[in-house]
Amino acid sequence: MSDARLTHLDAAGAAHMVDVGEKAVTTREALSEGRVVMEKATLDLIRSGLSKKGDVIAVARIAGIMAAKKTHELIPLCHPLLLTKVSVDIEPDDSLPGLHVRALARVSGQTGVEMEALTAVSVACLTIYDMAKAVDRGMRIEGIRLLEKSGGKSGDWRAESAS
Repeated sequence: MSDARLTHLDAAGAAHMVDVGEKAVTTREALSEGRVVMEKATLDLIRSGLSKKGDVIAVARIAGIMAAKKTHELIPLCHPLLLTKVSVDIEPDDSLPGLHVRALARVSGQTGVEMEALTAVSVACLTIYDMAKAVDRGMRIEGIRLLEKSGGKSGDWRAESAS
């Protein structure tokens, strides 16, 4: 770790929003992932598009994008950002079985977009669970993590096992 202090705490230990006013405007990007593990029959139902609630993958994708745009309303000390791109990709994975979710967030700004990418994945996974829970309450949401980030003073970072 290059800077081992918590930036959202002041000298007295009180939480505060970080002042990013003096930071340079750069293009910043973050990629995150997560997965929803389910019964094979549930995955087959989602793939068929015949779920009673509709197209699970399409709705989860839109939910993730919407969530990224509202991150500052959900995470108390996050800055509101003018996101330039948010994408959520959801792929069936027979080896789980389940769905693998990835989200990319991009901004030209003074602070990073890691939380927006993580929020997008989290809400997409929760939406999948919500839409399929009637047939599989045992689904598990797993592995939500940041895969990589770029831009800003701290530069690029990539998870060691990211592919």
